[in-house]
Amino acid sequence: MKNVLKIFLVLAIACSAMQVSAQKTQKIGHINFAQLYEMMPGQDSIRAAFVAHQEQLQAQFQVMQTEYESKLNEYQTNQATMSNIIKQTKEREIIDLQRRIQEFQQTAQEDLQNKEEELTGPIIEKARNAVKDVAKENGYSFILNSTEGLVLYTEPADDIMPMVKKKLGLK
Repeated sequence: MKNVLKIFLVLAIACSAMQVSAQKTQKIGHINFAQLYEMMPGQDSIRAAFVAHQEQLQAQFQVMQTEYESKLNEYQTNQATMSNIIKQTKEREIIDLQRRIQEFQQTAQEDLQNKEEELTGPIIEKARNAVKDVAKENGYSFILNSTEGLVLYTEPADDIMPMVKKKLGLK
């Protein structure tokens, strides 16, 4: 009987210890990550590089479009005097050029997305690391991105923007 009582007492103490450790409060913070990103230095150079790349692709597209319009106009103007073989050859050239223009548009879109990721990636990573460091330094269990609106309800939390700005040396 004494052994049963001892076992019961040990289990009761163990259960209450687990309950106390499970009830540890978790510190939750939030930050407007989009706003932080916009404050990061280097935004002007990123935009300039992206716009320059975009303009370069647009110029290439314009050259292809001009060539297409030129060949189409030439075909339409001289169609009546062309032999069937020349008509077919010109039609294939025009169709091939249309296909290449469409492929270029798709490739250019993908290229622009890759360029944007290449340019913004290091800044986003730097901001994420700063948020992670501030969270660890200040004992936060969770940091929510208040920009996304993914959380419909949460108890009041601390905005860590001032601490992250300080960490990054931003004003």
